[in-house]
Amino acid sequence: MSSHSHPVTDATATRPVEFKIWRGDAKGGAFEQYTAQVTGGMVVLDCIHQVQAEQAPDLACRWNCKAGKCGSCSAEINGKPSLMCMTRMDTLPADQPVTVEPLRAFPSIRDLVTDVSWNYEVKKKIVPFKPREPDRPDGTWTVFQEDVERVQEFRKCIECFLCQDVCHVLRDHHKHDEFIGPRFLVYTAALEMHPLDTADRIADLKERDGIGYCNIGKCCTKVCPESITITDNAIIPLKERVVDEFYDPITRLLRIFRPK
Repeated sequence: MSSHSHPVTDATATRPVEFKIWRGDAKGGAFEQYTAQVTGGMVVLDCIHQVQAEQAPDLACRWNCKAGKCGSCSAEINGKPSLMCMTRMDTLPADQPVTVEPLRAFPSIRDLVTDVSWNYEVKKKIVPFKPREPDRPDGTWTVFQEDVERVQEFRKCIECFLCQDVCHVLRDHHKHDEFIGPRFLVYTAALEMHPLDTADRIADLKERDGIGYCNIGKCCTKVCPESITITDNAIIPLKERVVDEFYDPITRLLRIFRPK
């Protein structure tokens, strides 16, 4: 049996697992070591709660639904942005400590809790949904199913901000003032590709929102717990719209000679 695979198959069996949990705040901190008693079916969040209950009652941790739908318990587990409530202990290497630390792309508040309020400020700046005039006097529209399905995927986002955290533009280069990140490129795509929307966000994408910073590395797609195809279905089509609008020579000529 591989040393990286020691699942607990018996729900009554218990094994000790070492944890290295980051403790600290915006001024600094360090990893502290704890031991959790793991039984079959447990997830990382269960272990964090056990540590809180038995060893570190002052450990700060944000969570809510414990069902992978609220996005509250985002953290970095063994260096990978993940939901603690959806990371099963039997999927992690058993021969080394499990490291748990806060999201690195946002300011620390305390322990595993970060200040993600920047994301909500970004969302406020994006031009909201602006529907076209109704197709009929009763105020309704005709919408084709394929158009609905194109944007439905984007609406699965739970705003866990794991994609924001893994994005090198925010995580490593701290371009928060120049780049809105993959979460809000998805949000913009949901608006831009909506069959009824008439607002124009292309200039904002190019200038204010910094879509050019994205090098389509697909790291955001890999960590999405809702399996949204962020890069291929949202970011690349938006990049194509920016290119068509600002760099296509024919479009540029039409803009120059278009009647004011």
